[in-house]
Amino acid sequence: MINRIIRGILAVLGALFGLAMFEYITNVFVLEAIRNNLITYVSGIIISSLLSGGLLFILAPWFINKGRNLANWINKELANVPTLNLVLGSVGLIVGLVIAYLISGLLNNFPIPFVGAILSAAIYIFMAYLGVTVATKKLDDLSNLQALFKKNASNIKEKSTKKESKVSPKVLDTSVIIDGRIADICKTGFVEGPLIIPGFVLEELRHIADSSDSLKRNRGRRGLDILNKIQKELDIEVKINEKDFEDLAEVDTKLLRLAQLLDGKVLTNDFNLNKVAEFQGVPVLNINELANAVKPIVLPGEEMLVQVIKDGKESGQGLAYLDDGTMIVVESGKKFIGKNIDVLVTSVLQTAAGRMIFAKPKTLMDKSAS
Repeated sequence: MINRIIRGILAVLGALFGLAMFEYITNVFVLEAIRNNLITYVSGIIISSLLSGGLLFILAPWFINKGRNLANWINKELANVPTLNLVLGSVGLIVGLVIAYLISGLLNNFPIPFVGAILSAAIYIFMAYLGVTVATKKLDDLSNLQALFKKNASNIKEKSTKKESKVSPKVLDTSVIIDGRIADICKTGFVEGPLIIPGFVLEELRHIADSSDSLKRNRGRRGLDILNKIQKELDIEVKINEKDFEDLAEVDTKLLRLAQLLDGKVLTNDFNLNKVAEFQGVPVLNINELANAVKPIVLPGEEMLVQVIKDGKESGQGLAYLDDGTMIVVESGKKFIGKNIDVLVTSVLQTAAGRMIFAKPKTLMDKSAS
């Protein structure tokens, strides 16, 4: 069906071409006799149109076949060309043809017949080729430019991200406030603010400070004193958050909910709260873990000078302590209570509660060796 339509179109175009050629010949060769005789003129138009149209109608299958082969070849060749090259080549072709159109307009009044048309065609061909060639050869420059834009965009994004990045707020629980070491840690600058003091934690501290139990009362008052010290003496931002969760009863549960709401971290030394927070995916900063991490590392075989303070649980054991509170169990050290002695470390035990060091008096080690 399509072939028939194309064949008919070619026949019509052939007839029009025959008509145009007849008009051109009668005008160029000044065949006035033909033009003045209506019957001859009309007959000439019909005959030339039928001959030209019939010729193209006969040759139409050949043209269609050749056109289809040419289209398949072009499609095959373009399939191997990257899409970006096609786009750039098309843009270059359009620009080249526009420039050729502007230049060829100057050749319309060329004095020598046919030379202007030939030069115009040559300009069109040359500018089309030049436009496609230049556009495709500049593909690398375009890629470099694109990479440069991406790099600049990533740098701008990175800078904006750095500017927008904020330090996570630290939500303090009751135990870490009463413990008191948080003030010294903040003073060293290892903890960045802001420090968030929940209103329900302050209320719990107030209840502890008003307790009838003297020990609890002293602990609560010390916690309030620590908060005042942090707020007045230290250069760190402290905020009181009055957000309360009436549907929750326990303070620890409220604390975790507030940390999730603020996208912050819980600052504590409560082992159980630490475990619950890890289970709920809330980041935790544990003061006890920090203290264990900064304790000096002691290896078996090292020698140290200690003072035996008291006897241990096992028979004959003596107990000594380092400045950071690490307990040293001295084998056969009971008889050295109240004395400073040199000991050799035999083993180190790391537990959740802290670190324990086991040692033996150096004098006993020397005697056994001799």
